[in-house]
Amino acid sequence: MQEILVLGDSHTPVFNHPLFKEKFPNLFFNVLTVIGATASGLENPNSTTQAYPVFRKAVRQTTAKQIIVMLGEVDTGFVIWYRAQKYQEPVAAMMDKAIANYSRFLTELNLHFEVLCISAPLPTIQDGNDWGDIANARREVTASQVERTALTLEFNRIMQEFCLQNDIRYIMLDSVSLGDGGIVKTELLNSDCNNHHYDPEQYSRLLVEGLAGAV
Repeated sequence: MQEILVLGDSHTPVFNHPLFKEKFPNLFFNVLTVIGATASGLENPNSTTQAYPVFRKAVRQTTAKQIIVMLGEVDTGFVIWYRAQKYQEPVAAMMDKAIANYSRFLTELNLHFEVLCISAPLPTIQDGNDWGDIANARREVTASQVERTALTLEFNRIMQEFCLQNDIRYIMLDSVSLGDGGIVKTELLNSDCNNHHYDPEQYSRLLVEGLAGAV
């Protein structure tokens, strides 16, 4: 059985969904989730999650030839806006840092592995929500869901372009995730209103379709 190492934030457990075993019976998705991992914080030695050292250790130890990476939702839904407000810096400058860190990480992986990058999920936390720990943590951010979604779309577009230019495969799910009004499709929302992750059934279907022929 062929192993694929999956690195990313709290959205990555979707790869444990039974649909992946059903559709890819000869593949083992070894999922390493770092909750709260961000592209922005990858190169920060003082980051709370220490995602970069955790990912690097896993990369050193893996026997997989292919690595799937998915980061960015926490950046575009919270971190970029939070840092811009806190440091009185332009959102664009914070975005550039996240893009640069993510690009360097993918380039590093691409030296020794076949890398596949997946577009960041679109923000699901609606304007004015005060439920759940995640929403409470992000309450300080004043950007609307439409603004956060627009930033996510731009983030994903730039990363897709980077990957195309550097021979890294990229799975773009924005067109099948975006609904009316410039925000995520309703059917992708989790049935648990306190859960900001996509509905696992719907999301796994999108990913399986996107990965067909790529893994």
